Amino acid sequence: MLEKVAAEYADKGVILAKLNVDEEQFIAAQFQVRSIPTVYAIFQGQPVADLTPARTESQLKQMLDQLLDKLPIEAGSGGQQADITQLVAMGEQVLAEGDGERAASIFAQIADMAPEDAAVQAGLIRALVAASRPDEARAALEAVPDTLRNDPLIAQATTALDLAGSGVDDGELQTLRAAAAERPTDMEAQFAFAQAAFAVGQRDDAADTLLAMIEREPEWNEGAAKAKLLQIFEATGLEDAWVAAQRRRLSLLLFG
Repeated sequence: MLEKVAAEYADKGVILAKLNVDEEQFIAAQFQVRSIPTVYAIFQGQPVADLTPARTESQLKQMLDQLLDKLPIEAGSGGQQADITQLVAMGEQVLAEGDGERAASIFAQIADMAPEDAAVQAGLIRALVAASRPDEARAALEAVPDTLRNDPLIAQATTALDLAGSGVDDGELQTLRAAAAERPTDMEAQFAFAQAAFAVGQRDDAADTLLAMIEREPEWNEGAAKAKLLQIFEATGLEDAWVAAQRRRLSLLLFG
């Protein structure tokens, strides 16, 4: 019934966003969810009405009509796109904070709402990579609509997936870390650890290692360390604050 009414009211800027309360327990606690379904009307990021008491289609439509008369919501798809943009921003923030699992959950739910949105699909792929779920990330990439294949955001997500490879477990990472620590002048060992560190989301360790390699021997293996670092920048996003900081460090090494 909720899905039916939301579809009928879509041209008025209404969308139905579902949240898994088992996976998002913090949010569920904030909204004091005691039973399922619990339904809130959200406008500009804030709850404006509890729709849970509406148990019939007519009751829900009546409550929605009253809300729409009071709220400055634009008709058409603009309201939906604005809401999706906000949700994408939330997912990107969670991803930047290093919580790949939660970001993947957020993007997976947005993907149901906007399957043709490149930012949503790319965010889902990168979040799955950050959550060390490369097989699922690869499946998500394969499911991307053909119309989005050449989008720069999808290319960025593809790069992130390529860097992640087939995944690295804790044992492999610790072995590579120990080898790099024991042989600081062994460029192969340093490079292998940097790749593994980034694959599991430890981008600071990866960048520190690659920058140290560039400082020690910039032309090693035809500049492989610099090339890998630039690839990491592309996968993360050139507008990302972390990338900007690492690019400054690289510039100081090359031109300082």
